[in-house]
Amino acid sequence: MHRVRFRDPAGSVRTGEWRDGKLHFADDSYDPADVDILAPSEPTKIVCVGLNYADHAAERNKDVPTRPLLFLKPPNAVASHGDTVTLLPGKGRIDHEAELGVVIGEQCRNVAEEEAMDVVAGFTCVNDISNRDDQDLEQNWVRGKAFDNSCPLGPVLATPDEVPDDAGVQLRVNGEVKQDSSRDQFIFSVPELIAEITTYLTLEPGDVIITGTPAGVGPLEDGDTVEVEIEGIGTLSHDVRSP
Repeated sequence: MHRVRFRDPAGSVRTGEWRDGKLHFADDSYDPADVDILAPSEPTKIVCVGLNYADHAAERNKDVPTRPLLFLKPPNAVASHGDTVTLLPGKGRIDHEAELGVVIGEQCRNVAEEEAMDVVAGFTCVNDISNRDDQDLEQNWVRGKAFDNSCPLGPVLATPDEVPDDAGVQLRVNGEVKQDSSRDQFIFSVPELIAEITTYLTLEPGDVIITGTPAGVGPLEDGDTVEVEIEGIGTLSHDVRSP
């Protein structure tokens, strides 16, 4: 099942199902072009995993981590399918990063790896937009990762059974493929990540874990259209503009 949050033409926020090219809520159906698609959840926090693909670690000239490299994005970073993301002014390089997002379904802490999927509501597509100018100068990555609208999510929440263990992860800029890999290339699996993260902090319903990006990250420019497609979920699309 593909669950979707949207604002209908009357301005009401709905949660329904996206199937057969339509959004369905109760007895009503909507054309996606006639509504505003919203992020699939409203997270209190986004827990991000760095360098979870060996090829991305290599392209960033970093060692492969021996435990998950974690950092946070706050709620202000969330953007939605169809949004136009405004890039930070005066920066030399702001990159795209295609990632699988894991949306948490229940409050949880100290989750065992073998029980981790029990707390997962579903998966979504993510673009972890990254300001390299500042990221490369700081250790906590607030300027590099936590700026407004730096985490487009969506368009749907797919139940885990819909997303294969070897699901393809692809990102295109203006139709040109820039990243093309699979979730089976993760260094740390989704259950391993949930177990590690919940050792340190409580996850709330709607919180998102973004699981790392493969090689092929690159700069975004004014007017670009970005598409993140993950097998079993669909395609997150958004534009970017320079201020």
